[in-house]
Amino acid sequence: MRILYGVQGTGNGHITRARAMARELAKLDVKVDYLFSGRAPGKFFDMEVFGDYQVREGVTFNARDGRVRPLATVAATKPWQFFKDLRELDLRPYDLVVTDFEPLTAWAAKLAKKKSIGLGHQYAFHHDIPQHRGSPLQRAILLYFAPASIVFGLHWHHFGQPILPPIAPVEPGIEPPLQNSCLVYLPFESKDRIRALLQRFPAYQFNVYHPESLPGREGHIHWHLPSRSGFQRDLQRTEGVICNAGFELSSEVLQLGRKLLVKPVRGQSEQYSNALALNLLGYGHVMRSLDADAVRRWLESAKATRIRYPNVAEAVARWLVGGAEEPTRCLVESLWAATELPQGTAASRLEYSEGSLSDR
Repeated sequence: MRILYGVQGTGNGHITRARAMARELAKLDVKVDYLFSGRAPGKFFDMEVFGDYQVREGVTFNARDGRVRPLATVAATKPWQFFKDLRELDLRPYDLVVTDFEPLTAWAAKLAKKKSIGLGHQYAFHHDIPQHRGSPLQRAILLYFAPASIVFGLHWHHFGQPILPPIAPVEPGIEPPLQNSCLVYLPFESKDRIRALLQRFPAYQFNVYHPESLPGREGHIHWHLPSRSGFQRDLQRTEGVICNAGFELSSEVLQLGRKLLVKPVRGQSEQYSNALALNLLGYGHVMRSLDADAVRRWLESAKATRIRYPNVAEAVARWLVGGAEEPTRCLVESLWAATELPQGTAASRLEYSEGSLSDR
């Protein structure tokens, strides 16, 4: 069996999820070719697990100072390059196409009438779940940006819909967190504004990962460039995480049982929806801006939530190698049955029932 696996490279969350899938697929009798788009080739890091992967221009979103910039996004789009890559992408060697919200592989499979699987958080919004509706354009992007024959949305809760738990692997042997430590990952925010915010809290140690940082220490603020190994080391031992409202990092934080404060990227409908869900489920705290009062309250009084999700990547990999023929309902039900939701939160009162949400 041979699979073409497309990954949206705009954010690190898609790549983190794909790494977990790549490790599980490598254990099975299957050949997988990986294609990434939405990021310049030189901006990828820690990609060894993907072997001889491909990179294409694709389509990405432009964000700056904590908000999506629609005009800059349109200006950076190169439709002629996208259609050129689409014409040149030969799917004949492949039995199956998997897309993690990657548009080139998704549309190539649709045009070639090749069976495709959409695997990613964005596909959860195809279902009736709590979400920020956004503009008609934003809703159209979620539905048509990367279409697939079968879609598997991922979310922190099923909300009574055929959605999978997150692919958020955590290494065994979690150590107790360092007291008054905090990891900060706000890549779409201004570095100067992050510094001004954190300087107000000298009693805490902050490890800040930012693509524009100069690595080094400024008192209680430690600056780092993006690094998978360094980030994971600091994530494992931190007491709390402040980040944008992306899905994958929040999933890892919940698996580790660290407290969470998110700030959605302005104009990003998906992140607004994530913040809404975290608040509804009682899994995390939300601030609309880089708000010192919100950070202070969170540092001083917020409690951590820990969720034990099963090895979703392993289950999905086996389902794919089996030809993606097993009814999706069976996979969904078995994985939620193996999930340990935290007691005492709103989520603990909701049970999965096919096509509905039941409150026990």
